[in-house]
Amino acid sequence: MPFRPSFETTAEIGAFNVLGGDAVGMATEPEVILARFLGLRLAAVASTTNMAAGMSDEQISHEHTKAMAPLGAAKLEQVLRHFLRMQA
Repeated sequence: MPFRPSFETTAEIGAFNVLGGDAVGMATEPEVILARFLGLRLAAVASTTNMAAGMSDEQISHEHTKAMAPLGAAKLEQVLRHFLRMQA
């Protein structure tokens, strides 16, 4: 069975907003927790693919998220290439 994300609810977004959150991630934290458990040092970078539930008129869907991911990846690649050039 293919992976299907579980999108946040408007109530969850409201709670994160009250707590001062700016973005909600679907996948980064489990990988970070596992990497730290294994003793790895890491940096995490994420790309936002959609507005949260109730934050826009946009219909949140897995298809929309998949369509937006390559656009974010291309922008992220530019940022990382620039950063790596600065480090060289």
